[in-house]
Amino acid sequence: MTAHETYAHDDVTPRVEADLTLEPSRTVILDREDIIALLPMTECIDVMADALATLARGEAILPLRQKIVLPDSPNFFALMPAYLGAPKCVGVKVLTVFPVNHGSPIDAHQGAVLLFEAEHGRLLAVLDATTVTAIRTAAVSGVATRLLARHDADSLAILGAGTQGQMHLDAMMAVRPIRRVQVWSRTTEHARAFVQRATDRYGVHAEVSTSPASALAGAAIVCATTASTTPVIEGKHLEAGMHINAVGTAMPTARELDTEAVVRSRLFVDRRESALAEPGDILIPLQEGAITPAHIVAEIGELLLPGRGTGALRSDRDITLFKSLGLAIEDLAAAHHVYRRSLAEGRGLSLELGGSHAGTGLAMGPNA
Repeated sequence: MTAHETYAHDDVTPRVEADLTLEPSRTVILDREDIIALLPMTECIDVMADALATLARGEAILPLRQKIVLPDSPNFFALMPAYLGAPKCVGVKVLTVFPVNHGSPIDAHQGAVLLFEAEHGRLLAVLDATTVTAIRTAAVSGVATRLLARHDADSLAILGAGTQGQMHLDAMMAVRPIRRVQVWSRTTEHARAFVQRATDRYGVHAEVSTSPASALAGAAIVCATTASTTPVIEGKHLEAGMHINAVGTAMPTARELDTEAVVRSRLFVDRRESALAEPGDILIPLQEGAITPAHIVAEIGELLLPGRGTGALRSDRDITLFKSLGLAIEDLAAAHHVYRRSLAEGRGLSLELGGSHAGTGLAMGPNA
């Protein structure tokens, strides 16, 4: 295999471009450790920016996610297919989301990302979806924060001390000069452990907040990463110049922000179609007549295109809100990046999972 490095954005972050030629029947399996090693947060933020810009240019096919909700349960199975034009690939994330797992040793999100190449339809890689999702979700918030938060924002509130809380700390540290972190969790022990890790890793001043409102006090950036189905952020507690990333829920009947918080904010989303179909944070205020679809200022990807971001921010006193739903193109872009780096660095398990009938005597017809 051959590989070479190119540089994107500020010419500091290396981007590995690898020859994707494999034996037709070989597929790379990449586990949690592989993905963590090959998808550092700083690189993933740039990869997500590229993917969102590609979507905004109309170079992606992205159906709404399909769900099967299990009977008498909040748990569901989902399919997230997509085509991405740059880098060209096609694939799907197959996952289960089991909120009943919160607080247990079992992650609430389980599944796999299947990455196919778009010329012959070969299955290139199978990746652990839990890890891909954890990193890319926070990285997308990093893109939004880089675009929308004040440049001098140095105080951070994190609501929810789980995996996404941890990942969002990493993402916020990558894009803003964070010096103070306030953490709230329904489980105080989790918040205390979070504070200790934040202090040890980044040397920031971190402390546990006794309520969401106290966590928000004085914060320039807020990350809502909870599993709450009722609002933890109230509009009356928002402050001028605050930027909010809301990522915790994508269910129509659940929300982390009350209606007043949404009304007071300039609203940005990853994708309009998804934002108007899935999250209670937006659907409930729409149903109440408190906002209209025009309340969405822009998709984040639109702000990345030349001339499209003009006027998105009116002043440093604006309250900005990014509602993240999570898109299949984000999973594909992350998977493609990890796959290319795995080829260059020799990581992952290569298996023969079919894809070629050469030498087998098998000729698969259109109905196979």
